[in-house]
Amino acid sequence: MSLSPATLIPGPLAAEEAGVAPATIRKWVQLGHLRAAGKAGRAQLFRLEDVFAAERATRRKPRPST
Repeated sequence: MSLSPATLIPGPLAAEEAGVAPATIRKWVQLGHLRAAGKAGRAQLFRLEDVFAAERATRRKPRPST
């Protein structure tokens, strides 16, 4: 699917685009790494660019080898 970064998408689609579980999107919101940009009924909507920024910010850093 081709989406522009300004497109607002629901959590499950945001999770699919970022390659994470929908629960991860909810956790990022809970921890303050991601904010909803809008709502459609009860569903939170996210900017794709914000989802990718949260994914980069929470990506595990490799441990330095000793």
